[in-house]
Amino acid sequence: MEIKEGYLYHISRDFFELVDDPNLSINHSGVHSRPSYFLVKYKELLWFIPLSSKVEKYKKLSENTKRKYGKCNTILIRRIANKESAILLQNAFPTLPKYLSHPHTVNGKPYKVSKVLQKEILDNFNILMDLKKRGLYTFFTNVDKIEEMMYQELQNDTVQKV
Repeated sequence: MEIKEGYLYHISRDFFELVDDPNLSINHSGVHSRPSYFLVKYKELLWFIPLSSKVEKYKKLSENTKRKYGKCNTILIRRIANKESAILLQNAFPTLPKYLSHPHTVNGKPYKVSKVLQKEILDNFNILMDLKKRGLYTFFTNVDKIEEMMYQELQNDTVQKV
């Protein structure tokens, strides 16, 4: 499977079982086991930003944050695949290509987010990563622990190939 930035994907259950972080997305019943995720490539890892259909819930949270701080970089409410979605940057996490299950498809084709929205998501993601570097933690998941786990796997995979 070709992995492209700006597309939506689903993550395998193996990743969630391995990481076992209670702040990661919960299972959904039905066709998909997890929500769709927007892909961002950052350093050696793939980062995934979940989308939620619970737009009203996240609109309220976003509006509260905007009232308090003047802006909200952690939640975006935008149209994706012809429906309104909450883009939950606050719930982003890193993983490896082997943990991708499959691309999110619309009419049988992998779904690519518009260039304008990709830029907006990336700009906000980079702001959150800069805040993280300065010690201001805006992610709900323990991304430091997950990053460490993924870098360890990368190192182990490299050693095994040699």
